[in-house]
Amino acid sequence: MESYFEYQHTVGFEETNLVGNVYYVNYLRWQGRCRELFLKTKAPEVLADLQDDLKLFTLRVGCEFFAEITAFDDLSIRMRLVELAQTQIEFSFDYVRVGDGGELLVARGGQRVACMRGPNTRTVPARVPEALARALEPYTSMARV
Repeated sequence: MESYFEYQHTVGFEETNLVGNVYYVNYLRWQGRCRELFLKTKAPEVLADLQDDLKLFTLRVGCEFFAEITAFDDLSIRMRLVELAQTQIEFSFDYVRVGDGGELLVARGGQRVACMRGPNTRTVPARVPEALARALEPYTSMARV
């Protein structure tokens, strides 16, 4: 069994710049999309909690680029759990170009997310929901701290 959650994506023209390579902000969008699809497929009960008062605030996001990608490249965005703390989660993302020539790591990214609850003017840190912690278990060997 793989130790990552995978989102497969084919790059479109709208994601490239005038030079023809992928505009950097799209890598961050794909992190968000991967995270959303993880919730939809692996932790759907958390989606209901998000409709209530749970909020997932992205505290930090980044990406390091190793190779360029262009329109119609097929990608595998692979999300792994780096750390699961009481109120925060840290993910890593590998961006892998896949094709007939095999796989090539083209970028690596990460983000740190805080769980919060309460109304917008009085939002406070909250424990990572148990359903989310359970759904993340297969994607790391690290213990909860």
